[in-house]
Amino acid sequence: MSEKTSLGIINHKTSTRKTDYLYRISIKGYVRNSIGEVLVVKESGRDWWDLPGGGMDHSENIRLAIAREMKEEVNLEGDFTYKILHVDEPAYLKAHDFWQVRLIFAVKPELMQFSAGEDGDEVAFIDPMTFEKSESEVERRIYRYAKLMN
Repeated sequence: MSEKTSLGIINHKTSTRKTDYLYRISIKGYVRNSIGEVLVVKESGRDWWDLPGGGMDHSENIRLAIAREMKEEVNLEGDFTYKILHVDEPAYLKAHDFWQVRLIFAVKPELMQFSAGEDGDEVAFIDPMTFEKSESEVERRIYRYAKLMN
């Protein structure tokens, strides 16, 4: 398929309704420690840092999606609070052949203990300034999200 014929298009051929377009929702958790470093993960098989998180599954609410994704990638345990920080512009992911919208949540866990989960290879707290000039667009986003928190 191509960007224009990707899954997630609903054509209403028997009516005059406009075409509807569906997006994959990606939930990302932005966690800062007491010195302002941000929690990042290298997901399995990837060589760049990103915020922990991923696709929201059917039947999940936002809290469940954050909890599941954070457990899978950084072994989040215990309760947490969260609030929306940013919504990225929709982006076409050619490798997966779908459109995605990333929702970034500021997450405050009760327990600040993390380790690589089943979907993570490495976990670290890193100064977000490190990512300002990264070659990776995903890593540069981490820097931009940090600017929103200040």
